[in-house]
Amino acid sequence: MNIVADGLRVDYGAVRAVDDVTFSLDGGKMYGLLGRNGSGKTSLLSVLAAFRRESGGTVRVGGRPVFENADVTRDICLIRDSGETVDIGTAADALDFARWLRPNWDAEYAGALMDRFGLKRGATVKTMSKGQRSALGVVVGLAARAPLTMFDESYIGMDAPARYAFYDALLADYMEHPRTIILSTHLIEEVSPLFEEVLIIDRGRLLLHEQRETLLARGTSVTGPAAGVDAFTAGLTVLNTGTLGPTKVAMVYGDLDAASRARARQAGLELGPVAMQDLFVHLTGPDPEAPATPVPAEPAGEVR
Repeated sequence: MNIVADGLRVDYGAVRAVDDVTFSLDGGKMYGLLGRNGSGKTSLLSVLAAFRRESGGTVRVGGRPVFENADVTRDICLIRDSGETVDIGTAADALDFARWLRPNWDAEYAGALMDRFGLKRGATVKTMSKGQRSALGVVVGLAARAPLTMFDESYIGMDAPARYAFYDALLADYMEHPRTIILSTHLIEEVSPLFEEVLIIDRGRLLLHEQRETLLARGTSVTGPAAGVDAFTAGLTVLNTGTLGPTKVAMVYGDLDAASRARARQAGLELGPVAMQDLFVHLTGPDPEAPATPVPAEPAGEVR
């Protein structure tokens, strides 16, 4: 299911959370949505899921407007960081409600995921731990098999083994049942291998939308004798440096052409990749000219 946003804006009174955002996402891909706290990620996803109306611009999913359009929203599933709604009753009630909402619901798969994450159907949702509610949300998000499925930090409450079990289940089910998936996350290095394309939003504006490999190609680590590294990186954008004895490593941002790479090899320097998280930190670094404005939290407890 494809998504097209054109000049999208989301306002909370005088606060503009999403500011003139335009993008087009092809269907059947897995996207990473990255941004600092208060950057507008949750507000953007809320509009895509029809949890709230856009303040300006347009958004279409599958070529159709989203807000108050039941024919579209039944094919959209957004699981937020609170997991499933905490007032819905038991875990079994949450699954029954999801089955009622989701035309592609797979009850057998939901049961297998409940067992995988050690969740009890009779447990009352509002008495579950944060990790259990997160896991329940993941179960609903995966078993719904919605053509547009979005996870907004919904696995943050899970411990590391449970998160990696989620990543494995997500990738396996995505390969078997392709759909459009958007993952909003702060655990960039854990999740980034899943991304096919990356969107970075900063202070409500879309900073970039690129193929994962294209973004990663912009960062290079340069390792070798300190003098050689300093000479090679002179005039380049250096993200970070470190030294160990006579050896120095510098992370640089920007495309290195074939001639530059050949010059590095001739100088006895080793070139390597830079982690996506380091690139993200550089691209969204604090700008004293444009301080980030806190965005009001979305109300919890909604299920779509």
